[in-house]
Amino acid sequence: MRVVRAFAIAVGMNSNAAISIDHLSKTYEGGKQALDDVSFDVAQGSIFGLLGPNGAGKSTLINILAGMVRKSSGHASIWGFDIDSNPRNAKASIGIVPQEIMFDPFFTPREAMEQQAGLYGVPKSKRRTMELLSAVRLDDKADAYSRTLSGGMKRRLLVAKAMVHSPPVIVLDEPTAGVDIELRQQLWEYVQHLNKQGVTVVLTTHYLEEAEELCDEIAIINHGKLIAKKPTLELVGMAREKAVLLTLDRDVSDAPSHEAFEKVELVSDRTVEITYNKDRMNAGEILSAMQGLGLGIVDVTTKEADLEDVFLSLTSGSAE
Repeated sequence: MRVVRAFAIAVGMNSNAAISIDHLSKTYEGGKQALDDVSFDVAQGSIFGLLGPNGAGKSTLINILAGMVRKSSGHASIWGFDIDSNPRNAKASIGIVPQEIMFDPFFTPREAMEQQAGLYGVPKSKRRTMELLSAVRLDDKADAYSRTLSGGMKRRLLVAKAMVHSPPVIVLDEPTAGVDIELRQQLWEYVQHLNKQGVTVVLTTHYLEEAEELCDEIAIINHGKLIAKKPTLELVGMAREKAVLLTLDRDVSDAPSHEAFEKVELVSDRTVEITYNKDRMNAGEILSAMQGLGLGIVDVTTKEADLEDVFLSLTSGSAE
């Protein structure tokens, strides 16, 4: 990793950009435009979320970075190396964990790791096969046939294979799909460990709570276009609607009505949920409005907007 990093600095990379995407477009044969003039940078040392509905263009972008799909126009660089003019160093700077689980069923994890290291030209003296298998908790399965591994184990093996050449950037495409909660937690612990060591992580996931918890910054792609790219907290803050759950001092048969309420739902005889625009009023004003209607309030619970709210508002309607 240190050799790649030193060379990248020597060729004048932006010290803050691990990946740089510049006006990237891709149109497949038949006219399907998967990417439409996408531009953004991924900060070095960050955990970066790449989100979007199915068919939005995420996998196409990842496959372009991996060298598996040829872009139609624009530029992309990884760790300062242009994917066209310097493909060898660009590929050496990135590890890809694909969405699909692909293995030779007759290879053991140890053999799969050794083969992957050989493909990247890693000398035998510098290979870290057992270290990486231990890191993803597969050292006890090192000599078992890959076909005997569970789905979660296979996903973890994919992560280990992506790290055999010690790339400074790793891309995980839906790494926890089909993985149980315990294994997801183990995988994220390892990803966060890699990030603390300086590895830049790019993550695509359908589990929005994961992106909200893990990512420093998030980009959202829809219909091949970049529609948002902000720090995670700022993106979550884009949600304008907020809800407050009120427990009343007596039963009510009808939901209370007020011009300031965006939506009112009677949850039970004494519980009402009120949705309001936080740009127009605050929770205190909601309480005052309820008291003005002659209703006493016993308990108050606020519900903050989360990334899912923002995601749904920005991507309303699925990708074509």
